[in-house]
Amino acid sequence: MTDEPAPSRKRRTVWIIIQYALGVGIGAVILLLLAGKRGEFVAALHHLDHLNVAWATSAVVAEVLSIVGYGYLQQRVLRWSGAQLSLASLTLVSLANNAIAYTVPGEPAVSSAYRYRFFRRHGASGASAGWTILTILIAQAIGMSLLLLIGVLVALAGHSGGQARGGVIVGLFVVVIAGALLVRRDLLLGFLGSVVRVVQRVTGHPGGDVLARVESTLERMRQIPLSRGAALWLVTMATALWLTDFLVLICCFGAVHAPIPWGGVLLAFGISQIVASLPLIPGGIGIVEGSLAVVLVAYGAKKVPALAVVLVYRLLTFWLVIIVGWISIGFIEWRVRRSRASGVLMETTPARAGET
Repeated sequence: MTDEPAPSRKRRTVWIIIQYALGVGIGAVILLLLAGKRGEFVAALHHLDHLNVAWATSAVVAEVLSIVGYGYLQQRVLRWSGAQLSLASLTLVSLANNAIAYTVPGEPAVSSAYRYRFFRRHGASGASAGWTILTILIAQAIGMSLLLLIGVLVALAGHSGGQARGGVIVGLFVVVIAGALLVRRDLLLGFLGSVVRVVQRVTGHPGGDVLARVESTLERMRQIPLSRGAALWLVTMATALWLTDFLVLICCFGAVHAPIPWGGVLLAFGISQIVASLPLIPGGIGIVEGSLAVVLVAYGAKKVPALAVVLVYRLLTFWLVIIVGWISIGFIEWRVRRSRASGVLMETTPARAGET
């Protein structure tokens, strides 16, 4: 691989620093604005004095199931492409991926790159690793689109007019387009190859050797099959994992003894997930808390219980995940160094499909 020129690396590093600082700054401003409601926050914290341990434990179990389930999803898709990785290692990289996604700007590129390197270290070919990441991202988009569509329908139940019809039409459009991309990934990969070539002509990057390898990998990815039955299973699994995340939020209501505003809780969850994925603000810190609380209150939740729910939910799905995730990253790097020192690969099962 050709080395990236030093000026280019420097510009990219400066932009990443600026982007990160801007994102953290926006999040901090939002948190300060929320802190202006100090009385409500204090009351919400008092709400946690009588935390229902059974519901809180259920929320933790649901979060663990979601992470392990995502590891299993990756394992199945990798197997379809000819690679064999253990569920334990994929669960570990899922934890690490979450930590990166929540603390590093530039998502989903950064965490996807980390996952790609992890797959390659463990024997997957470049085509297999790239195909798996792209396929799962599309399936996740379909799953979230389906949940958002249902959330819009529930939230607008009993309402007629352009707003309701517009929300349903947009939701259906996203689901259909994402589904088409999943079934016809060859068209998407061809488009990505064209984009890479255009960028190379305009900017000169990537270099000739790198460009040839990228195009070769994209071509091999196009040759990995995915049946309609497998695609249906993939979308179903991705949707089920989103529902497991949603179950964490539901359990948080029980943990703080708060009634659930069923009319808007799914919509609130979907909006918070979209906000959390915005690349400017790592983990959507501040914005997720604000948007989730606002939507819950808009659909009938009381302010103090809603804030208490948000505090518990973000503690379990954000702060705790970051801590465990970075510990996982440290453990992964320790295993890599130990393996290099001993001259033994962590997993030596080769990828069978898409290898050069």
